[in-house]
Amino acid sequence: MYDHISWLRGELSRSVFGGAWHGPSLLEALAEIGPHDASAVAIPGAHSIRDIALHAVAWMEEVQRRLTGAEPGMPTRGDWPEGTTATAEEWNAVRELVAHTATALDADLSVFPAARLSDYVGQGAMHDAPLGTGVTYIVMLNGVVQHNVYHAGQIVLMARALRR
Repeated sequence: MYDHISWLRGELSRSVFGGAWHGPSLLEALAEIGPHDASAVAIPGAHSIRDIALHAVAWMEEVQRRLTGAEPGMPTRGDWPEGTTATAEEWNAVRELVAHTATALDADLSVFPAARLSDYVGQGAMHDAPLGTGVTYIVMLNGVVQHNVYHAGQIVLMARALRR
């Protein structure tokens, strides 16, 4: 029998820590960025790299909450952080938080019953794509991986724009 939990854990790990075939993971994309560039807005009206990293953290935390039985909602820390500049210490803390959050999500995923992957998240939640409700656990977990990959790509492009 195919082990979906192991597959999802591998996908999550590759999206955050590295080894993906598509390109850099979240942490690989963040590795060479300093606090000044992390706080800069490369494109008018866009979020900073710091904001994107904290947004990814917020949604990994929300998925973890749902895995442990909580009803779907917006992330506890909010969808997007309030924009501020980051000192070197604060920026290092953000990168550490990305790793810590992914590790905590992986720990809960490692004990999640594979038989529940086809269950719907939440009690009768209607489909709401931005909120990620009305989907099965396997779709939600695949979605958080896709979310990480999407934002890693954004970070790479923003870093290139800042270097120009």
